[in-house]
Amino acid sequence: MKFATENVAHIADEYVLGLLSETDVAEVENEIERNATLATAVAEARERFLPLDTNVDPAAVSPVLWQAIEARLPEQAAVEVPSIASVSPRVPTAGNDNVRSGWRSAAISAIAASLILAVGLVWSVTRTIEPLVVAVLVNEAGEVQAVVEDFGNDTASIRLLADFSVPEDKTMQVWTLPSREMGPMSLGLLEDAHSARLSGSTLPKPQDAQLYEITLEQAGGSPTGRPTGPILAKGFAKLAR
Repeated sequence: MKFATENVAHIADEYVLGLLSETDVAEVENEIERNATLATAVAEARERFLPLDTNVDPAAVSPVLWQAIEARLPEQAAVEVPSIASVSPRVPTAGNDNVRSGWRSAAISAIAASLILAVGLVWSVTRTIEPLVVAVLVNEAGEVQAVVEDFGNDTASIRLLADFSVPEDKTMQVWTLPSREMGPMSLGLLEDAHSARLSGSTLPKPQDAQLYEITLEQAGGSPTGRPTGPILAKGFAKLAR
């Protein structure tokens, strides 16, 4: 693949939309680490296609889905280290493959699951400040991967509920989308793929249905200040009751 200046924007668009082959995706991701122009083009493409992340209309949750979620919760809670099916063996094939129907179904599943998991998955019992919103993040297969609690005071906590395989030259970065005007904002890095309390930039008060996601970025975080790597998990927040 040739990364000539006139081809960079086109390559970035195809990478973000998931139109490249696995070989080309690997080549683009290697090139991003040393090609600032390509990294910027990928970040701009992700923001340009951002409406694909936020145009999922609310959908009524059927009683059958509620029963299925409730039936699975005890089994998931009993597993000390939950396994995953699509992060390690099946890493998303693009930096922001948002056009797949799987992400739409996963987003709806996350909203439904958050109503039940918000209380059961609270992991810090000693804090004195309650979170304003709780977001359940799922992978493309709709499997719960993490829970984010945003306290609205430039501090958030994230609890990982699955194993993530992170190469030595990569890191996991947590993002949120306060508004389309502001664009994606980093909440911080997850060192060694562990749960953590994050302190990022001062952001507006988190809102219901605010988007949160985890991406795989190069060591030290995204070079552009915007997500550039593949999405590992994402979900929409619900106001804590």
